[in-house]
This record gives sequence, structure tokens and C-alpha cells, in this order.
Amino acid sequence: MYSDKVMDHFQNPRNVGEIQNASGVGTVGNAKCGDIMRIYFDIDDNQIIKDVKFKTFGCGAAVATSSMATELVKGKSVQEALEITNKAVMEALDGLPPVKVHCSLLAEEAIHAALWDYAEKNGIKIEGLKKPKSDIGEEEIEEDY
Repeated sequence: MYSDKVMDHFQNPRNVGEIQNASGVGTVGNAKCGDIMRIYFDIDDNQIIKDVKFKTFGCGAAVATSSMATELVKGKSVQEALEITNKAVMEALDGLPPVKVHCSLLAEEAIHAALWDYAEKNGIKIEGLKKPKSDIGEEEIEEDY
């Protein structure tokens, strides 16, 4: 059912925790399944994500997508982080079962929410960033999965 990578990131999640005085914090959830994901960014003066941590309350797939998302954004610029999609998270994990695709959407939206918080705190605009949703529903999932 789950790939070896999903199981590895679930059983050995990377970057778990909080960042005190984070540059940006994003919290999103799915009210229907109860998953809640919070991502913390430490962004330097050159808009590079120096550190990233997460805390997730949810299923194994939610933990795995959170963990993978942090790995994908670490060391990237704010603009590069914005371009990470739920599809990229799923591909990096060698796929997710269709009923767990929403977890990858949570990861994408948590990244966007943390970037939005960073932009708000610093009075800047990040090109292409839209105000994130706080609740990700099943209707958000594209039909091609």
C-alpha cells in the first residue's frame, strides 16, 4: 500500500520540531480527516530557507509528506520553495494511495502558508504566492490521480 520511502519518512521523520522566533509559520488542516500540519521556516537575509521544522497531527501519510516537504524546501530560496507542488512531494515519496493524496496537498499548502506568514511579517510580496487556505478539503484534489 505505501512505498518504502513513505514508510521511512513516517517511521523516521526528518526535521521534526519547532523553530523559536521562526521567520514564517504555516498551519493547515483537513477538517474531514483531522490532519493538522504546521511548518516553521528560518529564512536568512538572502531569502534562503536555512532551517525548517514541522509538527503534524495525523496519519502516517501526513507525517511522511510533512517530512518530505521539509527535505524538499531546506536550502532553497523562497521562490524555489513556492514552486514545490503536492505532485513533487508525492513523486519524491514514490507515490501515495489515492485516498492519501490530500496529505500531499496539506504539505504544499503548509509551505505556502509559512511563506505567506514570512511575507506578511516582512512586508514583502512573493511573486506568485496566493493567500493559502487553512482547510484543505477533498474537492481540492485534481482528478488525474
